[in-house]
Amino acid sequence: MDRDNVLQMRRSNRHALILPAKCRTRSGFLDHVVISDISAGGCRIDSLGLVMGVGDLVVVRPEGLEGLCGVIRWIKGHSAGIEFERPLYPAVVEHLHRTFLRLLTPQRLAALPGKLRLAA
Repeated sequence: MDRDNVLQMRRSNRHALILPAKCRTRSGFLDHVVISDISAGGCRIDSLGLVMGVGDLVVVRPEGLEGLCGVIRWIKGHSAGIEFERPLYPAVVEHLHRTFLRLLTPQRLAALPGKLRLAA
């Protein structure tokens, strides 16, 4: 499937951002990840130690927010796509995008733990 077809199939627009988060699987595995894009229906996470599989139930907890329950829908390399159990309000997505789009200033990047810095 080419990129144009994938974009047409999406239910909502994705917004780029760099948002550190924790991702926990049902089995209890906890990983520090970076949310690299988000939409009302889901997000993309990046991790150097991705050990999840398609269909796994997960809870993604961005810094300062409650956990977001979802299902892993795809995995490619060190990235995974998560479909949220309950869609986010568009205003929340816009707020996160505006707030965390600017996260990667050189000073903030240097302050991230090594693993998150590499994933970002």
